[in-house]
Amino acid sequence: MSDLNAFPESNPVFQEYSRVMTDLPLRRSFKDTHGVEIVFWEWPVASPKAVVQLVHGIGEHSRRYDHVARKLNSLGFAVYSDDHRGHGQTGKGMVAAGITKKQGLLGPGGMDAVLAEVRSLSELIKSEHPSTKLVMLGHSWGSMLAQRLYDKHSSDLAALVLSGSSLLRPGVLNSGKLNKKWAHLPNASGGEWLSRNLEVGKKFREDPLNFNESFAEVVGIVDTLKLMGAPKKTIDPKVPILLQVGSDDSLAGERGNVLLAKAFRKRGVDDIVLFVYEGARHEIYNETNQDEVLNDLAAWLEAHV
Repeated sequence: MSDLNAFPESNPVFQEYSRVMTDLPLRRSFKDTHGVEIVFWEWPVASPKAVVQLVHGIGEHSRRYDHVARKLNSLGFAVYSDDHRGHGQTGKGMVAAGITKKQGLLGPGGMDAVLAEVRSLSELIKSEHPSTKLVMLGHSWGSMLAQRLYDKHSSDLAALVLSGSSLLRPGVLNSGKLNKKWAHLPNASGGEWLSRNLEVGKKFREDPLNFNESFAEVVGIVDTLKLMGAPKKTIDPKVPILLQVGSDDSLAGERGNVLLAKAFRKRGVDDIVLFVYEGARHEIYNETNQDEVLNDLAAWLEAHV
């Protein structure tokens, strides 16, 4: 159990801290420096061998990763994940509080505030588990946030996992319609790019906490540019990195991840592995071969953490 005294009122990062005891995962929250309540989720285990901080993508929320968290729990890893500003329960609360007009808007501070909230959760985790290793696992937009946080705080991590990611350079990421390849199919829903399992796209659309706006519509050009760039010289090259991507991922696919791996190696990272899953689309943890993908993730973590 957490020690609430670990977050004194004088700490500006954690101006308010609360826990609501529920069935797993635990719903918890803190207020960021703008006064926005950030909802996060904890999947605890007794005496975790490491903590995995999961960073979700655009238009979704942390609870879509229940199955990933439970897989990691079964191996002895605790998991934390926040619903980013404008997303999930955090976004719902922002609308209810009159901070934003609709789900998807990041609110005051924009992308900088999102990066700060993810970093704040890392600090909270380290306060609660000071002697336990921390792994960051980012998917899609979450992997972009993870890359930029890794630039500054890589020494805090025991490992970095990036799913559905890319080198963040213009011309590498697909800035067009991500479902274009499948738009001609009969009864195309717009969610085919997510997974070969069409139920994934269906459930995405039916989830009231998800939304379908594009990255550019949600984030805007100024905040998008804050995520762009190759890994910085400041990174700790000793931190091992796992990249996982589907060969049919329309965001950047194999090419974007090969370029990202090269960029990390240029910064001195030797322990980096890239798994490319043939035929898989963007959400590899929700793919038809998700067991293979999750088993690869589990085996890699067991070997590196």
